[in-house]
Amino acid sequence: MTARDRAIERLLSGLDPEQREAVTAEPGPVCVLAGAGTGKTRAVTHRIAWRVLRGDMRGQHVTAVTFTARAAGEMRDRLRGLGVAGVNARTFHSAALRQLRYFGTRRFGGQLPELVDSTLKFTAIAAARAGLQTSRAKNYDLTTEIEWAASSLIGPDDYVGTIAALGRDAPAAPEDVAKVYAAYIEAKRRAGVMDFADVLAYTADLIGDVEAAADQIRSQYRFFVVDEYQDVTPLQQRLLDAWLGDRDDITVVGDASQTIYSFTGATSRNLLDFTRRHQGAALVRLVRDYRSTPQVVGLANQIIGESKGREAKMRLELVGQRPDGPAVTAEVFADEAEEADMIARRCSQLIADGASASEIAVLYRTNAQSQAYEEALASYGVPTVVTGAARFFERAEVRQAVVALRSAAKTEIGAMPLAEAVPTALEAVGWRPDAAPAGGAQREAYEAVTALANLAEQFLEHHRANPDEEGPEPDLDAFCAELSRRASEQHAPAVEGVTLASLHAAKGLEWDAVFLVGLADGTLPTTFARTETALEEERRLLYVGITRARERLQLSYGLARNSGGRERRLCRFLAPLGLGGFPRTPEPSAAASKQRGPKKAKVLDCSGCGKPLTDARDRKLGHCSDCPATMDEALFERLREWRVTVAKADGKPAFTVFTDVTLIAIAERCPASDSELAALHGIGKSKLDKYGPAVLHLVNGGAVEDAVALSTEDS
Repeated sequence: MTARDRAIERLLSGLDPEQREAVTAEPGPVCVLAGAGTGKTRAVTHRIAWRVLRGDMRGQHVTAVTFTARAAGEMRDRLRGLGVAGVNARTFHSAALRQLRYFGTRRFGGQLPELVDSTLKFTAIAAARAGLQTSRAKNYDLTTEIEWAASSLIGPDDYVGTIAALGRDAPAAPEDVAKVYAAYIEAKRRAGVMDFADVLAYTADLIGDVEAAADQIRSQYRFFVVDEYQDVTPLQQRLLDAWLGDRDDITVVGDASQTIYSFTGATSRNLLDFTRRHQGAALVRLVRDYRSTPQVVGLANQIIGESKGREAKMRLELVGQRPDGPAVTAEVFADEAEEADMIARRCSQLIADGASASEIAVLYRTNAQSQAYEEALASYGVPTVVTGAARFFERAEVRQAVVALRSAAKTEIGAMPLAEAVPTALEAVGWRPDAAPAGGAQREAYEAVTALANLAEQFLEHHRANPDEEGPEPDLDAFCAELSRRASEQHAPAVEGVTLASLHAAKGLEWDAVFLVGLADGTLPTTFARTETALEEERRLLYVGITRARERLQLSYGLARNSGGRERRLCRFLAPLGLGGFPRTPEPSAAASKQRGPKKAKVLDCSGCGKPLTDARDRKLGHCSDCPATMDEALFERLREWRVTVAKADGKPAFTVFTDVTLIAIAERCPASDSELAALHGIGKSKLDKYGPAVLHLVNGGAVEDAVALSTEDS
């Protein structure tokens, strides 16, 4: 056996049968359908190494394209570890820009247009020239729409007819968007700049028009690998076709069930049609999931198993390869404040039990949801890392709103009652409580400012609940001081922290413990997902979120957005599954919904003084901090001892048995029956069945060891 043969044998030795099939497929078109956690990066890098080691080509003849610089860097590192150097592993834009800078100067009079990172300025110029009055948020939405059109190979002249045929919502009147689009192109030309879409288009044009450049590029790069192929846009596919020419030595890797970026122009159509376009192409499916426990994998399969549309025809049923882990948990909270508080508490407990903060994530549908979790985690001293968005108080619209509030505090508005002053002051930034715009950046900005208004209400309620402690009712100046305090606490430096990320930003990442929050219909799926196609993408977004978890996964939502607000329903993709802790709710008919009218979440009053309870901890205990109930301290200590012993026996954190607040409630109320125990917060049917006998035994004075035996006898 030669040294090369031994190297190839070592390369293939650690692969499962499907990975090995993908790696050793003969040169030519190969499509690898790789489910979440199935080792696609391993398969891709080993395929490149196999082709190089067996002598097909040198590493310098390979181009591997992916969608993030991080993924490209990881690919290069892995290839170096496999003994392969020189591979051109880059993003589409990086690879194209390199070629454009080398070959394209002659086409632009000796100097390329300057590449601009942000094109908002040019959108604003274009909007003004088109006669539109815009805001920063609207300019952002227009920029996003123009980027989508360019990536989809739709020009200004075709824009109106195309979006009408697609049923796509525009951020402004379609005719106005088309005018801005045309003016945007002209503004770039006059300024001598190009955007990222131009980089791809100019490079494809160069290869198509300049034979010498095409010959040199195609001679240099002979084998192409495309990662995350389901996210390729029509413009990127056009460039890829130019790179290939009449050749077909290409391997693509993707998963139609993870197509979640259609708003950027990405389409799974190229992946779905690959074997039709490339007759005789090899098709390999990777389904062994090495990332997540069977419990997580099972839920993911349930969610995506109900998918519809073309992507469903190529969905993969994952097979978990890890040992069993904890069950996926599901919980409904009274409102979003309680949800944020309890999730933060559990993150804190996980860290106290030895988990790394960087291995915990809280994932949500929109960036506007991050603020509540930033604050809740900060209140427990848990550091955070916000992925894919600026911290709440660093957002432009929040900074502008805070400036407006501070300015108003120095005028006659500052003399108004706080409940009136805040909405009045926020009118200066265009915010009104009943004027929510359509989706996109404008809605995100609106929701962020709404969060400030909600903070003012909570600030006022807290003072009203504690008048002796807090003094006179606060004014706008006092609220601005409160905002400064909150902002300073959130900006405390942290080396590592619990990740807060939108589901889109979480793609490609994974954590040991994941909290999927805000799973109410209307948030996920968003109310702006009105078509079947849009709803299916929302389903895939949930699937992506679920598959980020390695070991622990908790799903949750607040029954109401705010205390006493209208009751919401569980995410429609989860409702039919009957997960313990979630209601199994059929979709009500429109007539029935209209007849019932909107429900209100229950408003809880203090059992002592009768005041409404707004603090999450007080709501769980049933009384405010000024009206403490008498707690049986001895019972509380026995409950804690029992909880620790049972948790250790089950191999899980203590808080998953019962939280401290639930133990306090038990020790205060001393329930005498299953029904009284079930009435306490944090005790659902599953916990009542498992732990009810033991808890009642302890309440009646029983020994801890006997209670432990009652809890573990069925384990």
